[in-house]
Amino acid sequence: MAGAAHCSLQAKRLLLDPKFEGYKLSLEPLACYQLALDAAVAEVHLRDDQYTLDHMRAFGMYNYLHLDSWYQDNVYYVDQFGRVMNLSVTLDTALQKPREVFRLPTDLNACDNRLCATMHFSSSTWVTLSDGTGRLYLIKSGKRGSSASEKWEIVFNEELGSPFIVAHSVSFVKSDAHSLAVLLLRVEKDELDTKGSGFHVTLEWVTIAERKEGDHRYEIIKRRILKGKSVPHYAAIEPSGDGLMIVSHKPFTFMQSESDKLEENDDAKVSNEKKDPLYYWQQTEDDVTITVHLPQDITKDDIKIRFSPDNICVTLKDQTPLMEGNLYSSVDHESCTWIIREDKSLEISLIKKNEGCRWPELIIGDTRGEFVMDPSQCSEIAENLMHLTSEVMNPNPEKENPPCNAQELEECDAFLEDGASLCRFDGDTLKVTHIINLGSNQYLFSVVVNPKEMPCFCLRHDVDALLWQPHSDQPENMWEHIATFNALGYVQASKQDKKFMACAPDYSYAALCECLRRVFIYRQPTPLATVLYNRKEGRQVGQVAKQLVATLETNDPILGFQATSERLFVLTTKTLFLIKVNSGN
Repeated sequence: MAGAAHCSLQAKRLLLDPKFEGYKLSLEPLACYQLALDAAVAEVHLRDDQYTLDHMRAFGMYNYLHLDSWYQDNVYYVDQFGRVMNLSVTLDTALQKPREVFRLPTDLNACDNRLCATMHFSSSTWVTLSDGTGRLYLIKSGKRGSSASEKWEIVFNEELGSPFIVAHSVSFVKSDAHSLAVLLLRVEKDELDTKGSGFHVTLEWVTIAERKEGDHRYEIIKRRILKGKSVPHYAAIEPSGDGLMIVSHKPFTFMQSESDKLEENDDAKVSNEKKDPLYYWQQTEDDVTITVHLPQDITKDDIKIRFSPDNICVTLKDQTPLMEGNLYSSVDHESCTWIIREDKSLEISLIKKNEGCRWPELIIGDTRGEFVMDPSQCSEIAENLMHLTSEVMNPNPEKENPPCNAQELEECDAFLEDGASLCRFDGDTLKVTHIINLGSNQYLFSVVVNPKEMPCFCLRHDVDALLWQPHSDQPENMWEHIATFNALGYVQASKQDKKFMACAPDYSYAALCECLRRVFIYRQPTPLATVLYNRKEGRQVGQVAKQLVATLETNDPILGFQATSERLFVLTTKTLFLIKVNSGN
């Protein structure tokens, strides 16, 4: 990750509400409809050998209900007979029974080590489907959501090794050929891991394209595998198929083929040959000194140096410049000098215009030099920082503003995975191009706001939950803050039994459900119809955010949970519940 750009997420201040007063519990009734299923959901319980936290996260907490973001209020699930069942809602009071749109050709119960059947909607007419036994299906579905035009037809069907779940997929056209890229997730036994859990996680990135013969058949053209030590919170392929973004607690790296290893070894040899710095530089409060080792045949007449207030250019023998670029800060260019020392090295002296300013780099963006710090400067910096440190844990506990004590944090503020990172991988080089250390920005959930874009992810920022939209085609704005759910980061942390979280694609509400029965809904603040006063502060309250609670009439565990702009879908083993949250326009 040496060449990766270290980035940060920039929150939009206009989307934050520092004066948010919390959620008011609303007792307004929520319309709740339920449909009994003809056959139970094809739930797969964890086996005795699937005992790690990664198995629980990937398979035990799997969301068995699939939302088709290309068509409004359209959900799918797979039942125990291998049937893909669909419910398309237009009117809550006239609900139809879920209908069969496809049946898996294989017997789901015949494979001992199978996982749950999974699917992903790659486009408005393409679906990727796994039966949980290690077989991948590409399906041309036609326009989904209406029985008239929907017909699921298998165009690709291949065994791809050990069982997997489909994490994500995209459909795109490249080199005039239709292609689909699919991300497959596995948790596999790791014989070399004797100190850890004994398992590792792999993400296989498979690209399947239409053959050029014109027979409309599809074949695999590329298979790449990433390996990591934790199940990713978020993994998605860019719409163009050129890159991949992963949010995970532990890093992922591409497993190389033999040819890749040979190429990397050649690159390593080249980089080792060039590893010596091109120049060394030192600085004081007044000036900067640069030292460059010269080749033996260079004389004073061969050296040309051009100084300007913000720029430097060093050329030897009319060749391409040895050093050139914008300086970190301005210099007094008329006072800058250079000499050739006895050891045949070139010494350049730059006089700082802003005295006392320390430069973190010499030439902006140039990493070929090495900064050498004077020992006296090291001791001076240490002395300046001395007042910030102490050998005693809390030397003065009675003072007016005591230091922060971690024990003062509430239990719901603590979470285990504080080292998560967001990485963007390039599909050609297989290297990390961008990396963000998420630190304490806990991952909460993902949601598809626009099916033509990558899924959004929601992170905790202090007490709030911020929604981020990746833009793979905008390098200067690759992650955009598009919505805020006030105090949701804090609220969700107190729900110890939560299983799934989601939000409406129009950001009108966020919701979470527990393992059994209860669903919590958090609406965005809305203007009040009546005047309300805050007695403590003696001011009028203009808007209020409501919390609603729905309790489902079932004792079965919740297996699936999806949110649309109007309603929530909740799936249990034998029942599909619909909760009307917003009325349609």
